[in-house]
Amino acid sequence: MIQTVEERKELMRKIRDEVIALKKSPLYKFRIENKNLPVIGEGSHFAKIMFIGEAPGRNEAKTGRPFCGRAGDILNELLESVGIKREEVYVTNIVKDRPPQNRDPLPEEIEIYGPFLDRQIEIIQPKVIATLGRYSMYYVMPKLGLEFELEPISKNHGKIFAVPREALAKWGWKNHEVKIVPLYHPAVAVYNAHTLDQLKKDFEVLKDL
Repeated sequence: MIQTVEERKELMRKIRDEVIALKKSPLYKFRIENKNLPVIGEGSHFAKIMFIGEAPGRNEAKTGRPFCGRAGDILNELLESVGIKREEVYVTNIVKDRPPQNRDPLPEEIEIYGPFLDRQIEIIQPKVIATLGRYSMYYVMPKLGLEFELEPISKNHGKIFAVPREALAKWGWKNHEVKIVPLYHPAVAVYNAHTLDQLKKDFEVLKDL
């Protein structure tokens, strides 16, 4: 189990360096041609809550920071609504490079970048993993033994799922409980302001946890 600040920081640096050099990624060329940055993640390496989105957008790729555009503003508002400080959580995406035209990530992209996310989860050892959007939910839940709980995000959002003991054992987590909370991606409120109330209601679950 990784305990010290320096150990976790160094392991995250290693992930960053590997992603920077990931020439086999179908998004590598697009990153270089557009002078984009990979977006590894941001926040506390000892966070109790880890937020996992889908892929970086234009603002994220220019700054190297996750959720720093309009969707990021909404995420910040949602966190504030339940009294959670952003610097106390960890925010990342499955895919670490921006897809062209901000399109949805492709299966082969998720396959390439997914192992980096797995390592981030192992490093941080969060108590709660909040997935943001359907791609994140469909990746994380089966990884943590909850494939039989998968339903459309319209049904799963705002629910709490306890990771089974056998799945925790596979990750080497002894005496460590983990909850998964699927949430809508904050970007939905960018295009439909009426969904913000639902997002705030769902975030109340995190406050209770």
